[in-house]
Amino acid sequence: MANPDPPVNPQITDAVTQTNVKVVADGPAVATNNLYQATANALSLAAQNATAIQQNGATVLQAATVMGVTTLYGIDTASTADGITEILEAVQ
Repeated sequence: MANPDPPVNPQITDAVTQTNVKVVADGPAVATNNLYQATANALSLAAQNATAIQQNGATVLQAATVMGVTTLYGIDTASTADGITEILEAVQ
């Protein structure tokens, strides 16, 4: 009966075994690195969103201020126009 297992050099089996051990040993480090990378990406995205919200809020507040000042000037102008109309009618 023939030998089912051909002879293999022990150096080859050692190299394959050590390679497999290294791959298995690197698993937790790679998983931890992926976790850190995902966390860093999420935090940076949160900071970018906060900055964008702050910028948009400042734009809205500036627009509201401009509209408020425009309204105040519009009311003052209308009052002045009414006063001038009354003066001109009284003179005539």
